[in-house]
Amino acid sequence: MQQNRIRMFISNHRIVLSRIIVLLLLIFWLMSRSYWSLHHPIFASFLFMIGTILVGIAGMGRMWCSLYIAGYKNKKLVSSGPYSIMRNPLYFFSMLGALGAGFLTQTLTFPLILVTLFALYYPAVIQREEGDLERIFGKVYEEYRQKVPSFFPKLSLYSDPDEYIVKPSTFKTHLMSAIWFVWAIGIIYFLQTLRDSFLDYQFTLF
Repeated sequence: MQQNRIRMFISNHRIVLSRIIVLLLLIFWLMSRSYWSLHHPIFASFLFMIGTILVGIAGMGRMWCSLYIAGYKNKKLVSSGPYSIMRNPLYFFSMLGALGAGFLTQTLTFPLILVTLFALYYPAVIQREEGDLERIFGKVYEEYRQKVPSFFPKLSLYSDPDEYIVKPSTFKTHLMSAIWFVWAIGIIYFLQTLRDSFLDYQFTLF
């Protein structure tokens, strides 16, 4: 019972909780310095490159998902495009974005922290949302759930209609959430420059 209450609280307040976690991690990062950038700059650059690639994939992936889901959430069971290969593609690409943002810090510590937090945080959200979809769509959703994996894509299931109706006004709103992943690259680089220029003391992270 207590566990269900915790899951309900996380699901209902996930946006506020996410912002608090991001703020705390940002403060933690600003007070630290990458071991790799100090002693192994080539490897540090490699980590930044990996982060850039993952964040780019995350941004494009969320835009791809938004193209299908915009205006249809809880009104129509979307099962084509990214939703034909996994049931929760938005969260999958968000995880890639979080992992990429971690690598942009040129550390291995932050990717590990972010993936751990994601693994602890989002299963409750996904479980709650899938329960809602099952109540709304019933047997149709149950058949979809049995066929399509929840999180990690099964590419062999991919299917797409010849045409798909998109609602532009809703898509634009979803588009902004995807663009933030791309902006993260510039924001982290800018904050990193300010930190290294003005902060005298920093502890080292691997």
